[in-house]
Amino acid sequence: MILPGMMAIAAPIIVGVALGSHALAGLLVGSISAGFLVAIMMANAGGAWDNTKKYIEQGHSGGKGSFAHKAAVTGDTVGDPFKDTAGPALNILLKLMAIVAVVFAPIFM
Repeated sequence: MILPGMMAIAAPIIVGVALGSHALAGLLVGSISAGFLVAIMMANAGGAWDNTKKYIEQGHSGGKGSFAHKAAVTGDTVGDPFKDTAGPALNILLKLMAIVAVVFAPIFM
């Protein structure tokens, strides 16, 4: 996790120094818009997979022990980290990149 954290800190600094403030603004706009969409997708997909397992466990699509239930358990295994950790972690990443850009803004001007 050290390398991804360092990339989130280094990317705005490198882009700001090498390409200037306009390129840094483009980096931030692109990362925020793409990161927001991915975070929303992860939250919704994780919730859907979790609810699917609950729905099947109520007796729909064969109920517990069926092939659909086994697939739903696999989906829930992926869905829980999606909605609980990966989606919210993108929020931290986007805030970190923006704060680094603001703190180092005098260097880029």
